[in-house]
Amino acid sequence: MSIPKYHLITYGCQMNKNDSERMETLLQGIGFEPTDQIEQSDLILINTCSVRQTAEDRVYGQVRSFQKFKKQKPELIIGVTGCMAGRDRDGLIRKKLPVVDLYFPISDMTQLPKWIAELRPDLANTGDVQEDYLKINPLRGNLHQAFVSIQTGCNNFCTYCVVPFARGLEKNRPLQDILQEVRQLAQQGCVEITLLGQTVNSYQAPDPEQFSKENPYKQHFAKLLWEVNQIQGIKRLHFTAPHPNHMDDEVIDAMTLPAHLNYIHLPVQSGDNEVLRRMNRRHTVEQYLDIIERLQKKIPGIAIGTDLIVGFCGETKEQFEKTVELFKKVEFDMSYHAQYSTRSGTAACRAFLDDVSREEKRRRWNVLQDLLIKTVFEKNQAYVGKTVSVLVERHQTSRSEDGNMKDYCYGNSREMKLTRFLSEQPRIGDIVEVKIFRADKWLLEGEVI
Repeated sequence: MSIPKYHLITYGCQMNKNDSERMETLLQGIGFEPTDQIEQSDLILINTCSVRQTAEDRVYGQVRSFQKFKKQKPELIIGVTGCMAGRDRDGLIRKKLPVVDLYFPISDMTQLPKWIAELRPDLANTGDVQEDYLKINPLRGNLHQAFVSIQTGCNNFCTYCVVPFARGLEKNRPLQDILQEVRQLAQQGCVEITLLGQTVNSYQAPDPEQFSKENPYKQHFAKLLWEVNQIQGIKRLHFTAPHPNHMDDEVIDAMTLPAHLNYIHLPVQSGDNEVLRRMNRRHTVEQYLDIIERLQKKIPGIAIGTDLIVGFCGETKEQFEKTVELFKKVEFDMSYHAQYSTRSGTAACRAFLDDVSREEKRRRWNVLQDLLIKTVFEKNQAYVGKTVSVLVERHQTSRSEDGNMKDYCYGNSREMKLTRFLSEQPRIGDIVEVKIFRADKWLLEGEVI
């Protein structure tokens, strides 16, 4: 009998990617092997994102494209999981996917072996069912960098967001499990950890007795950062995505510890207080700017990224201009800005009218994008002549400024600036010092010292 094969497609955030790594562990544990050839698959799984309608439309199109494989191979199992399935309380999304055999929220992935065995007893046995999917050790392809989930779900209920419906309320992993996973990664050669959570800095350890007695902090997330800093081999530490409401002085102080990157991604979503109120963000522009000021005072030169939504319900042109003003004031190094998309089931869908035209949303997005490009290019010039620390992530042949093809190493600096340097050797996983001689908007170029 041939080895059964699966094809796994992942959309969305780092949390989804980390969840998919857990599914790979499950599937390979019951004898499956991955394949890039869809027509050879016995199982196709899509891990979905619901952050915007375009993300869900992509899944509908993807599933429709699989129907021809299902006709050719009726025993093919097609599964959909992730945020689409998680938020589908009334089954309306499920009705649009009749060809799908397995449809489940991500927290139920532990049942996958049983469900596959029920549909195709010839492919797999049920195996041992793990109650908590977060206890499944992710199967990672990159040995030098790793995402580590510390919580799932969210308690904030921003009016535009489906996360509390898709992933449930906030659930924090035991500290002991997190630290054990990080220690194992360090032993395997991992040097960079990114801690993941929906509001990652709201973390509350369910087993606080596991914190070291010498830990100097009181706030649990700050304490966690300190603990990870004590693990030998972890040289770079990052987290995403924090909420401004939990960005206190202890967390900021913990970001000065040696492993932490010189970067923070802190979503603000809007530069107008009335829009923030309708979003139920529970912070003001003034409070956000105060956090930025404290960060920059404590960590001079820190690079700052954010998330912004344009065209939220009722957002006037004047309110959008306040977002532009905020952007100019902070001078973000990165911004992921999105055009507002109504999500069924959210408070905004029930209470507000999506009254900003698609054309106006696109215009506002372009204004921010142009501002981002201009700001980043100007800020990056300050790196010319300076030295940055880079973790090499890939090696490839690319076109140089003189038009010739050359071998380069690429990686991010501690400020999360993509950097490259000439190198015939791959050096993947090495941390090197690079002196910058040229800066573009999305790329720093230098030579290894």
